[in-house]
Amino acid sequence: MASYLVKRLGLAVVTLVLLSMIIFLAGQVLPGDPGRAVLGNFASAQSVRVFDHRIGYDRPFVTQYWSWVSGIVRGNFGISYQYNSPVAPMIFSGLWNSLKLALLALCIIVPLSIGAGVLAALNVGRPLDRIISILGLSGSTVPEFVSGIFVIVIFAVVFKLLPPTADSGAGAGFFTQLDHLVLPAIPLVVEFFGYISRITRATTVEALDSDYVRTAVLKGLRRRTVIRRHVLRNSLLPAITVIASQTGYLIGGLVVIETLFQYPGIGDLIYNAAKNKDFPMLEAGVLAIGVIYLLATLAADLASSLLNPRVRIDATR
Repeated sequence: MASYLVKRLGLAVVTLVLLSMIIFLAGQVLPGDPGRAVLGNFASAQSVRVFDHRIGYDRPFVTQYWSWVSGIVRGNFGISYQYNSPVAPMIFSGLWNSLKLALLALCIIVPLSIGAGVLAALNVGRPLDRIISILGLSGSTVPEFVSGIFVIVIFAVVFKLLPPTADSGAGAGFFTQLDHLVLPAIPLVVEFFGYISRITRATTVEALDSDYVRTAVLKGLRRRTVIRRHVLRNSLLPAITVIASQTGYLIGGLVVIETLFQYPGIGDLIYNAAKNKDFPMLEAGVLAIGVIYLLATLAADLASSLLNPRVRIDATR
C-alpha cells in the first residue's frame, strides 16, 4: 500500500506541473490585453503600455511563468488586475463557497444514486427498474439552467419554501446557509443522478451474474450478506471513479448555477476573470480546480485499492 501511495503521489506532482504549464500558456494566448481590459477602451495606448509593463505582461513567456510558479510555491498567487488586491483570499473564499455547495450536493447524490442503481439492478426488467432508468435519463438530459429556473419558480416563487438566492450573507449560521444552499443543490442532483445510477446499475447487474456470487449463494450465504460482501464491493469501483471525476466539476463547473442563484463561488470568479482578462485570478482559479481534481482522483484510487487489492498490486508491478 505504501509503494502504491508513493507512486500515485509522484504521478500527481508531475501532473500538477504539466497542468500549471498548460494553464499559464492558455492564459497567455487568450485574445485581448489586460491593460486595455482594466483601463477601458478610452485609455491611451501609452497608459496601456505603462500598465502592462508594471504588471510584467511585456516580459518573456518563460520569465513570466517562472515568476508565477515561484510565487505560488511561496503562497503568493499574485495581485488581481480587476480588484487590485491579492488573489489568494478571493480564491480561497470562492473555493470554500463552492466546496460547501458541492459537498451538500454530493451528500444527496451519492447515497440516492447508488441506492437507486442497486435497487434497479436487484429488480432488473421489472417496473421499478424501468421507472428509475426513465427518471435518470430524463434528469440527465435537462440543462442545469432549465432545472434551476424550474426549482426557483416552484419552491421559491409559488410555494415560498426556500430562498431564491444561494448567498446567505456574511456571518450566517449553519442552518441558514443550509437553507440557502438546498435549492441550488437540486439541479445538480437531477443532473448527476441518472449518470451515477446507470453506472451503478450496470456494474451491479454484472456482479450479480458473476461466478463468485453464484458460489456464495450455493454456499448458503444469505442474500443480504452476498450483496454487502461480494456484490457491492466490486460493483461500486466504477461508481467511485465516476463520482471522483465529477467532484472537480461540482466545484469548478458551477458557473451556471452560481450565476443563476447569485452565489459567489470559484466558478463565478473564473468566469469574471476570463471576461475581464484578469490573468492572475484566472490562472490561480483554474489551478485550484486542477488540484481538487487531483485530490479527488487520488482519493478514488485509494478507495478502489482498499475495496479491490488487485488494483494496487497491478499498479506497482
